[in-house]
Amino acid sequence: MELIKKIAIGGDHAGFEYKAELIKLLNAEGYEVKDFGPFSTTSCDYADFAHPVALAIENQEFAFGILLCGSANGVAITANKHQHIRAGLAWNTEVAALVRMHNDANILCIPARFVTLEESIEITNVFLETEFEGGRHQLRIDKIPC
Repeated sequence: MELIKKIAIGGDHAGFEYKAELIKLLNAEGYEVKDFGPFSTTSCDYADFAHPVALAIENQEFAFGILLCGSANGVAITANKHQHIRAGLAWNTEVAALVRMHNDANILCIPARFVTLEESIEITNVFLETEFEGGRHQLRIDKIPC
C-alpha cells in the first residue's frame, strides 16, 4: 500500500471511543490504519501511546498520525518532542486545513472532549485531503528544528 494511505492512530482513554469510530471510517475509505492504543476507556497515560505513533511517523512506516485525548494538548506536546514531527492541534476544519497547508503537520491532534464525533470525522477528512502549500511556509518549517 502506498505510504500516503497509511495512518498511525493512538491517544488516551478520553479519545478511545472516537478513535474506534475513526478507524472504522478510515478503513472503509481505503486507508491502512494501525491502532497503537489504548484499547479501552480505562484511565491511561497519553505519552505511552503518543510516542509510538510519533516514532512510526519518524521512521516513515506511516504517512500520517492521528492522536486523540481530552484536550489534545498532551498528545501534541508529547509528539512534538520528536525531531521530525509536526503535530497540529485542530478543533475545527479551518484549523485542520491550516495545520496542513501552512505547517505541513504530519500528525493531527483532536481534542475529544471539545468536539463531537461528527466534527472529529470532518476534521480528520479535511486534514487528510489538504495539501501542504510549500513556498514561504517551507522556509518557516525549515527553521523549526533545534
